Amino acid sequence: MSEVENPYTYEIIRSGRRSLALEITDDMRIVIRAPWHVSRETVEQFVHKHRRWLDTHWDLQQRRQAFQARIDAQEEILRRRAQEELPLLVRHYQTQMGLEPAGIRITGAAKRFGSCSNVNRLCFSWRLMAYPQAAIEYVVVHELSHIVHKNHSPAFYALVASVLPDYRQRAQLLRL
Repeated sequence: MSEVENPYTYEIIRSGRRSLALEITDDMRIVIRAPWHVSRETVEQFVHKHRRWLDTHWDLQQRRQAFQARIDAQEEILRRRAQEELPLLVRHYQTQMGLEPAGIRITGAAKRFGSCSNVNRLCFSWRLMAYPQAAIEYVVVHELSHIVHKNHSPAFYALVASVLPDYRQRAQLLRL
């Protein structure tokens, strides 16, 4: 069988896994995870078969990186906004929900917008401030809801929905 044309350079990581997997890393490397017994030709065919997925997600990853670069360039402004605005938003929604967080911290987390510790301390990334107000409010309500439910159960989402009935649309604003 002839070799399939492939414009992408990729790395193959072999292991005891059972199936092939395709990934585009944060640093724009394409990684194929493959079982030990799979031939190079089979890997090449797999990459070719998933070309459309690769094209789409390669472009998406490039857009994410460009967006992140713009956010990073505004760090000082976004940090200041987070320190000023997030405590006020938390106070507003904690009153509405009848909840009391143990504290609020602003972090530089790059992979998550917010978190709630097991002692109910809320953390928010300053990067959240680059998103629309509706998305920011959703993250605040989401993290406050973790004071009651430490999971993402139906009861958790029912609590979120009781405060923000449109929470699904708000959450979509966080996706790039």
